[in-house]
Amino acid sequence: MNRRKFLYTTGQTAGFLLLGCMPARRGDTRPRFREDPFTAGIASGDPTADGIVLWTRIAPAGAPPIGRIAVDWEIAHDESFRRIARRGSVLAVPELGHSVHAEVNGLEPGRTYWYRFIAGGEASPIGRTRTATAGDVDAVRFAFVSCQHWEQGLYTVYEHILHEDVDLVVHLGDYIYENAPGANVVRSHDSPEIITLDDYRRRYALYKTDPALRAVHEAFPFVVSRDDHEVDNNYAGVHPAENAPPVDFLARRAAAYQAYYEFMPLRRTSLPQNGEQRIYRALDFGSLLRFQVLDGRQYRTDQPCGDGYQSDCAGAADPSATMLGAAQERWLIDELAHTRARWNVLANQVPFAPSARIREGTRQFDVDKWTGYLSQRGRVTEALAARRDANPVIITGDVHVSWVADVKRDYDDESAPAVATEFVGTSITSGGDGRAGGADNPLLRANPHMRFFDARRGYVRCAVSRDTFSADYRLVDYVSRPGAPVQTAARFIVENGRPGAQRDG
Repeated sequence: MNRRKFLYTTGQTAGFLLLGCMPARRGDTRPRFREDPFTAGIASGDPTADGIVLWTRIAPAGAPPIGRIAVDWEIAHDESFRRIARRGSVLAVPELGHSVHAEVNGLEPGRTYWYRFIAGGEASPIGRTRTATAGDVDAVRFAFVSCQHWEQGLYTVYEHILHEDVDLVVHLGDYIYENAPGANVVRSHDSPEIITLDDYRRRYALYKTDPALRAVHEAFPFVVSRDDHEVDNNYAGVHPAENAPPVDFLARRAAAYQAYYEFMPLRRTSLPQNGEQRIYRALDFGSLLRFQVLDGRQYRTDQPCGDGYQSDCAGAADPSATMLGAAQERWLIDELAHTRARWNVLANQVPFAPSARIREGTRQFDVDKWTGYLSQRGRVTEALAARRDANPVIITGDVHVSWVADVKRDYDDESAPAVATEFVGTSITSGGDGRAGGADNPLLRANPHMRFFDARRGYVRCAVSRDTFSADYRLVDYVSRPGAPVQTAARFIVENGRPGAQRDG
């Protein structure tokens, strides 16, 4: 498929996809379902002070639905739905895999609501969601997660998040994994490596069968971003991984982006167009907190020096190399320059601060991370340093371990001051059962700017106030079998106006 044909085909598809944003009308199909049409569950996401996105997918366990289907939705002040706040109808169309994205407005800020869908005479489970706060608020609480490989463990971590008092969950990527079934796994993928739109749809549908994942989506609104495995491991922009199957990568990427939209509670501004999908965006929680949600894959130049850990890679300093692309970099730097929020949280996919390892006496760096894009990292670091009063904090996934790092202008100078803090969170399951960290870990010895390391599974629970940003590392010892208890392995605090995290206790 050449680029002209690709753009024509995806542009034509985009026109069809817009139907999925249209409200249902009298006369649209309202079939009767013999089986539960909500097998993919329900979800909410991207909260604003007056609105939320409500998501579901019409997918009966038997025969797939046909044609355009009208789906009703309701959002209420109470769980019994006696006080309806808003209601409406939307089309679930085959071009969008019969997914539903209802953008609800006119709600009250900082309020809990309950919602449900009705299709074919069947009601969905009831979900709970919450709008963003507005004005001068005292506190926001959230958890962030990443990397939930189906085969490598059970979603025990989500069972614990269900008991947390948080306003939202931030997912930093690797919601699915694209690979074929592996050996010696906890549970198996049900198809070869995924390539086509139907492949990606089936893989998301598999992950959505997990009861803990479904339950956490029903309990909290999500803010989501992609990393690499939603498409292809370590892909960069238009460049597939070296071991990628010999297919047209643009077509594969477009299929993956569409499936991602179909299965995530995203707004229509993230609807794929011509094979691209804008997911970088900002979300406000009053004057207290602003999320800058990044996309570190779609606009990348290829990783330098063949990817992976490198000891001497001149390409990492190439001034034209980019992680974010020029437009997203301008957007982010403008965000940091003009934000009025007390705290600014960059929801970021791969580690920003370096994580050197020592091999045969040589320092090596992973060039799939920001250490492969040093010029752009330097420009973003300067933007972070320029607004100390903006209290920038970076939250990161990807690496299946936990660490806390000072973000600096110069990492070779141990006395250089921090300009921001990076909290790196571990995986939900990826990597399987982990191990506890320790002060004598080789990673800590090789990276003096790091303050903590642990290789178990879990999540990070964050509490934001006017004066402090706290991060609790909530970890479990195993995911290969059910029932692992959770513990707080470490707690760190960043104080207003004082970059750098301090361990609490």
